[in-house]
Amino acid sequence: MRFEGSDNYVATPDLMLAVNAAIRLQRPLLIKGEPGTGKTMLAEEVAAALGMPLMQWHIKSTTKAQQGLYEYDAVSRLRDSQLGDDKVKDIGNYIVKGTLWQAFEAGEQTVVLIDEIDKADIEFPNDLLRELDRMEFYVYETRELVKARQRPIVIITSNNEKELPDAFLRRCFFHYIKFPDRDTMQKIVDVHFPDIKRTLLKEALEVFFGLREVPGLKKKPSTSELIDWLKLLVAEEIPVEALRSPDQKAIIPPLHGALLKNEQDMHLFERLVFMAQRNR
Repeated sequence: MRFEGSDNYVATPDLMLAVNAAIRLQRPLLIKGEPGTGKTMLAEEVAAALGMPLMQWHIKSTTKAQQGLYEYDAVSRLRDSQLGDDKVKDIGNYIVKGTLWQAFEAGEQTVVLIDEIDKADIEFPNDLLRELDRMEFYVYETRELVKARQRPIVIITSNNEKELPDAFLRRCFFHYIKFPDRDTMQKIVDVHFPDIKRTLLKEALEVFFGLREVPGLKKKPSTSELIDWLKLLVAEEIPVEALRSPDQKAIIPPLHGALLKNEQDMHLFERLVFMAQRNR
């Protein structure tokens, strides 16, 4: 069982090596990288390529580790008891299974995505150490030990917004997705736009990578933003000439709102373009 990329996802050799190493070691794969570099999509493509169901747990700032295991709905039980409902006699009727429980009891091996783990409280990763290590947990309300029938492939993503605990990191296989170089980026674009004009793609990549090199940008445009921008260029039939200046002066590209996401970066870029044109 090996992951070798897919038709819909351009995986570099080192990324494929990391996925397969995590599978071999039976450890969670911790993926970091800039937002928009395909971390979440990786889990989707691994599941599709290996023919496994994907179970997704998207983390928010309010998410607790317990929610991935199960939740006891005491409020509903209290309400039902007041109404005289017979099902209150079985506490199991009020246990809501979380993503990990569903993966543990699945009849086949699954891929579990724990997405953006760094959004949660700092104690969140530590609260999952035993469950991810031993692939089991105890349900105190029903006095039941839940063990994984088959160990799922766990992929955890992080945008590096906060440091993760050392004890958690020791249990993971780590990989950082580097931002794609031009050749890799062209392969990624070809997956989404196989019929795009080569001249348009060449000029668009020049603008995109030039924009990423602008010093002082608060948020550099990512891969997903390049895809959105190209989609607009194609849909609006923007000519290649609109992406470059005849006299090689810096210009503001059309639809640049797809690439720059805040007013500071827009003002900075517009000012740099104005200064570059004035100095020539």
